[in-house]
Amino acid sequence: MEQRVVANIRERVMGAVFFLSAAVSILAVALICVFMFVNGIPAIFEIGPLNFILGREWSPTNIPPSFGIWPMILGSLYITAGAIVIGVPIGTVTAVFLARVCPKKLYAAVKPGVNLLAGIPSVVYGFFGMAAITPVLGNSVLSACVLLGIMILPTIISISESALRAVPEHYYDGALALGAGHYRAVFAVVLPAAKSGVLAAVVLGIGRAVGETMAVIMVAGNQARVPRSLMKGARTLTANIVIEMGYAADLHREALIATGVVLFVFILIINLSFSAITRRMK
Repeated sequence: MEQRVVANIRERVMGAVFFLSAAVSILAVALICVFMFVNGIPAIFEIGPLNFILGREWSPTNIPPSFGIWPMILGSLYITAGAIVIGVPIGTVTAVFLARVCPKKLYAAVKPGVNLLAGIPSVVYGFFGMAAITPVLGNSVLSACVLLGIMILPTIISISESALRAVPEHYYDGALALGAGHYRAVFAVVLPAAKSGVLAAVVLGIGRAVGETMAVIMVAGNQARVPRSLMKGARTLTANIVIEMGYAADLHREALIATGVVLFVFILIINLSFSAITRRMK
């Protein structure tokens, strides 16, 4: 009886701890949102929503100043899309290899390497990009795409592998029983069954690519103009904030916070789209 009472007390205490942790997390997100919108929305309306979002010139030091973030929006979209095109196929195939093909001895060597990629600081990736990528491709959109494609691999590989391993084994066995070969069973049955988890990995990879700053600053060229080709430089929304926030003041500073608001809305749209796609799959 006493043990049951103690167990109930422990459950209630742990439930309170978990509830408090969740409440603190929600409160932190709410405070960040309030700060961004309170400081950013007035600047958007002062500049003009269309002038701010669709404006092609970012010149805060001019008289009068110009605060158009369209070049940075396109830069973020191009670099993120390029990183996904490079990283998703490689990451997904690597996850299939680790989950269904890789020998155990080789797995013991490859898996820690994938985990190590996730722990490398962004600035180290940036130095790698400056030393190995930009001498070939220059400071350009393509350089940033290649580097970010490498950086999102650990996220895509780890989550996709977990999703593949979570597929019931009888799916694979049933495909073999119907006459499919090993690779056909994996790619035609197991991989589609894990598509929700793979899609989650892609969305998290997109979030990593959109939010990445330091590595992109070091290889993308940081030119606040509309990129005309993959070999031209570009500036992302995050890079724009980091580069100029240190000396910004007044409307310039508020415009940078408003840039963060646009980035926040962009990521929110991605997450809502993922939720809608997941519900449709179910």
